[in-house]
Amino acid sequence: MELHIPSRYIQNAVEQMASLPGVGKKTALRLVLDLLKRDPKNVEKFAQSFLDLINNIKKCESCGVIADNTICNICLNPKRDRNLLCVVEDLRDVLAIEATESFNGIYHVLGGIISPMDGIGPGDLNMESLIEKAETRNIKEIILALSATMEGDTTNFFIYKKIGKFDVQISTLSRGVAVGSELHYADEVTLSRSILNRMPYQQK
Repeated sequence: MELHIPSRYIQNAVEQMASLPGVGKKTALRLVLDLLKRDPKNVEKFAQSFLDLINNIKKCESCGVIADNTICNICLNPKRDRNLLCVVEDLRDVLAIEATESFNGIYHVLGGIISPMDGIGPGDLNMESLIEKAETRNIKEIILALSATMEGDTTNFFIYKKIGKFDVQISTLSRGVAVGSELHYADEVTLSRSILNRMPYQQK
């Protein structure tokens, strides 16, 4: 249903808010009107947080996770096991795994998964540096912690074909994470068990 808004400023704000995933026009209007009721300084602070986000956010040069600095806190932590590398799709998966407190290694963020339907191939992902890590660094185990979807399985297979020849153990999460589910939607208990009960990767 089209909203007839008398102010172009409100209209523009609603359109921007509605561009967010899962936010419809009515919800966007409600959020914009709520912002109008707030102290202008609070609204400026709200807007500034997004400007700071796009102007200052970086990717960790080591693992690829979104961070404040060129090397993230996880990679800088001397207590992390650098022989254990967990391959994930994006920041949401890192946050989900970290919340379980069941993993003490380091990460490699691909920045997506192979999806021909969406025009995403291996060359669009952070893949070459993963292969380099498997070949040259003293990594004993690589955990493929990608979503249990067709795209996730395709990406797992591609990675296995590229790094299977190196002297590194390759494992995947146990199927406690339901087939067809994205990793970051799994509850903490299920995800924790899937990490602890991980199994050697088997070529299908």
